[in-house]
Parts: sequence; structure tokens; C-alpha cells
Amino acid sequence: MYGLLRFLLWYVSLGSLRRLERMARAWGWVLSCVLRVRHGVVAEALERSFPDWTPAQREAVYREMWFHQAMNTLEVFRFCGPKGEEEFADRFIVPEDGRERVVQARAGGKGVLILIAHIGNYDLLGMATPTLFRFPLYVISKALRNKGLNRFWQEHRERMGVKIILAHQAYRPAVRALKENALVGFMLDQNRPGHEGVFVPFFGKTASTTPGLAFMSAHTKAPVVPIFIRREPDGRHRLDIGAVIEPPPDRKEETLLAYTARYTKIIEDAVREAPAQWLWLHKRWKTRPASSAS
Repeated sequence: MYGLLRFLLWYVSLGSLRRLERMARAWGWVLSCVLRVRHGVVAEALERSFPDWTPAQREAVYREMWFHQAMNTLEVFRFCGPKGEEEFADRFIVPEDGRERVVQARAGGKGVLILIAHIGNYDLLGMATPTLFRFPLYVISKALRNKGLNRFWQEHRERMGVKIILAHQAYRPAVRALKENALVGFMLDQNRPGHEGVFVPFFGKTASTTPGLAFMSAHTKAPVVPIFIRREPDGRHRLDIGAVIEPPPDRKEETLLAYTARYTKIIEDAVREAPAQWLWLHKRWKTRPASSAS
């Protein structure tokens, strides 16, 4: 697997970025129109989230989502190639006021918790962040089951300056990173098992969400800054950097619930901006409250 991935990296590095987009369109068409991968899951989620849309509108987002997922993968390989950083240098749009928000948040010396989600090319965002902001970045991530894929992925993340915190027992390493005044990326748009999450609204239906971000912010006094990435029609990537969110005043249950709902609403608004660029494949509403399940 590792050798195959190295070959793919070399192959994707050939030719132009326009060729890369054509490849992604072809892959997206096969995945959405021929194989119909997880069509039912995506269609159900889109119908729940956008009840006013027509079936044709939801089908168009399903197809476009697969183009973006294919393009995400190819872009990451391209970025990891020999000329990737140079080639992508002018393909990131970082608003100056957004950059200042990150600097402002870090000025307190408590580190910064970055609220991220599976929007746009989120992997590319992580790998480019140390270069774009010149600050150390830690990302909480699971180890991949395939050892070759995991080795390849971790090697290239670390080469780009991203430091990995394994998701299993990640709390203490994340706190240490914040004490070093680093940025710590925290993904908040995935379903959590009932005993690990709290239920907050997401597209009109409660979704089990980890309160870990709110708890860590309250504990360390590190502010939260939402940062999402979106692919523009011309192929560039725009960073949407939200306002600094000060830490919760305490760690009471109702406080953590309120802040988790606030973070989740920010993610929902970002998804509504570019629905086809969110990862609808994930069963976000899988866990239900006990009363609902019964």
C-alpha cells in the first residue's frame, strides 16, 4: 500500500492542475452516477436538512459532493509532491482581518483551539496552516487501520509541520500543546456515542456532539476560532475565519451544552454556504436520545 501511494503521489504531480480537475470530475461521475456510493445515506440527510429542495437539487449536490471529495484527495497528493507548496502558494485566499483574529487569539498566551469541520478540503487546510500562519499546529487524529496508508499520511503531515495527537487519550497532549501557545485543531461535526456526547440542534434535529471543545476551552482558557476552507469556482481555496470565541466562564453542564450548541450552529451556517462541500457521507444523526430510541 505504501509503495502504491508513493506512485500515486508521483503520478498526480505530473501535468497541470486543470488535468487534476478533469480526473476528479471523472472519478466523481463514476462514484455518483455509476456506483452510487452511499446514495441513500446522503439523500436522507439532504432531505432532512433541506426539506424545501426538490429531488433534483438534492441529487445535484450528491453528485457535486463526490467531485469535491475526489478533488480533495488529488489536491492533497499534489500538495505533498515535490513542487506542491510552491504551486499552491497563491491558491489560498486568507482575509487579512481573519489572519489578525488568529494573531489576536494567540496573544493571550493560552494557545488557540481551532474549530474545524469536514468542509472543503479540510486535510489541505491542516497541512497548509503552519505555512499560512507561521504558528505550530497540532491536530487530533485517529490512526488509520491500514498501516501503509497511516505511515504515508502521517509522514507527509509531519513534513508539512503538522504535529499529530492520537485521538485515543488525546486530552493531556492537547492541553500541553496549548500551554506551548500552539494551535490545536478540533473537529466537531461527527456523531458521538450517547455516553460521549450531548444533544444539540443541527439542521433542525438534535445531533450527539462531543462537549470536549467547550470543556477544554473552559479548562485551559484557550479561545476558540472557527476556520473553514471552501473551494472557489476558479479552483482557489478561501479561508473563512470567524470571530474569536472567548472561553466558557465555567464547566457547568448547562454552560458546556450552550457553547457546544453555539459551535455547532457556526458549523451549520458554514455548511449552508457550500452544501456540496460538506461530507454528507457521515451519519451525523445516528445516535439518538434514550427517549427517542425507545
